[in-house]
Amino acid sequence: MRQDLFSKFKLALIYISVLIFFSQCKATTKKSTINEAEFRDRVYACWLGKNIGGTLGMPFEGKTDVNNITFYTEIKEGEPAANDDLDLQILWLKAMEENNYNVDAYTLGEYWLKYVPVNWNEYGIGKANMRLGIMPPLSGEYNNSKWKTSNGAWIRSEIWACLAPGNPMLAAKFAWEDACVDHGCTEGTYAEIFTATLESAAFVEKDMNKLIQFALSAIPVECKVTTAVNTALEAKKSGKTWEQAREAVITATEDLGWFQAPRNVAFTIIGWLYGEGDFGKSICIAINCGDDTDCTGATLGSIFGIIYGTSIIPEKWKAPIGDGIKTVAVSGFEVPATLQVLTDNTVSAQKKVAELYQSPLKITSGKTNLSSQSELLALDKNELALIWNRSPYQVTRNTNELTFICDYKGAPEILIGESKVLIISIINKTNAEKRISLDLKNVPAEYSVNGMPDTLLLINPHAKYDVALSFIASAGANNAKFIAEIKDAGKTLDMQLGIIKVNVQESSGDEKK
Repeated sequence: MRQDLFSKFKLALIYISVLIFFSQCKATTKKSTINEAEFRDRVYACWLGKNIGGTLGMPFEGKTDVNNITFYTEIKEGEPAANDDLDLQILWLKAMEENNYNVDAYTLGEYWLKYVPVNWNEYGIGKANMRLGIMPPLSGEYNNSKWKTSNGAWIRSEIWACLAPGNPMLAAKFAWEDACVDHGCTEGTYAEIFTATLESAAFVEKDMNKLIQFALSAIPVECKVTTAVNTALEAKKSGKTWEQAREAVITATEDLGWFQAPRNVAFTIIGWLYGEGDFGKSICIAINCGDDTDCTGATLGSIFGIIYGTSIIPEKWKAPIGDGIKTVAVSGFEVPATLQVLTDNTVSAQKKVAELYQSPLKITSGKTNLSSQSELLALDKNELALIWNRSPYQVTRNTNELTFICDYKGAPEILIGESKVLIISIINKTNAEKRISLDLKNVPAEYSVNGMPDTLLLINPHAKYDVALSFIASAGANNAKFIAEIKDAGKTLDMQLGIIKVNVQESSGDEKK
């Protein structure tokens, strides 16, 4: 009996010792931190680098010849050039602040329609689709074969990095929600995931080659952005000049051509590879590659700012353009007057984002400590695969308790006398049964709908409920723009939907990737 008691006592002591050991290990593990003053300086340098590169490159935008610039050529003393690359990020910051720091593609799409007056290329196509009820990501995919692989998204990625420093998975998720609005689910979107993850990682890693390889690991290996960037890397490795590297990239991206994301992301990387760590030389080389020059220079300027802070940017580049902000692509709200104000707003928002998403990197008044860098830069390949493989035909809205999906299963088109089936799905994310009503509003009289439930939908905890709705367009029907609405205990969630009436010869067919 005594021996049994003694054995149990020994086991208890061992158990307690193990608990104490692991609790001490946990207590001594230091969370990665960045000093707040340093962080603010790097965010400010990010926005300053954006203004400098954009102002330098703006006069050469769209020119496909090799340039030969070494400094500003067209400038209004004391002012930066207006640049949509920065404008839209100011708008995304506003969207975050007004939506409890949790935005998705649908919400960003609403901000596009309300605050972006310009209709350039993919911007205009995305907005036109949304006005027809075709919401993201389908807004960026449908009728957008030329521009969904273009540059509009990756040039506006810094805001996600600054809000999620050292948290590249979160930056990648926000980048997808942003890019798909006007680029669907293809190269234009992969390009923003590449730059957003690189810039997020740049807050905790300074090595250029490591950052490029890290960002490549965040996008599909078979995508054109990967091909273009690897072409630039191979050219540098083999001893080619930057001009030869440029030609190699042009050859590798001939199928997409000029003013497209893969080529211009690679031009940005060429500036970085051949610039020898010099801020001015690097952004000049990127711009001298030609094409979307305000974007390549601005993005590389931001990357330098994030990595090194203001110390990397010589006074000769700062003084001519000042600290102001000039806009061209947003309206209807008050824009921060200066980069200093924008920086303060960004840092304030980052703290809210870090708290909401339990960021692994903490901004502190103490010293910078990046001892857990490897943990910060660990990408979840399963989560990335989910991002890469998201369907461009599924429109999604989320609350804390429900996910509301409409799957078009292809192009949002209908022929007179034929049917178009939409799959409505509702996912219950809670531990309690849900009783949900589903309704359609504003469906045109020329459309009939089969499959609407006439009772409440009983959805079990953590279960999904699908409803197949068949729409038929009668003679005289035009496009249909309507609302699907679900109600849960008095709370309503709406989803704007649209169907495009086409003739046989106009039908685009299925645009799946």
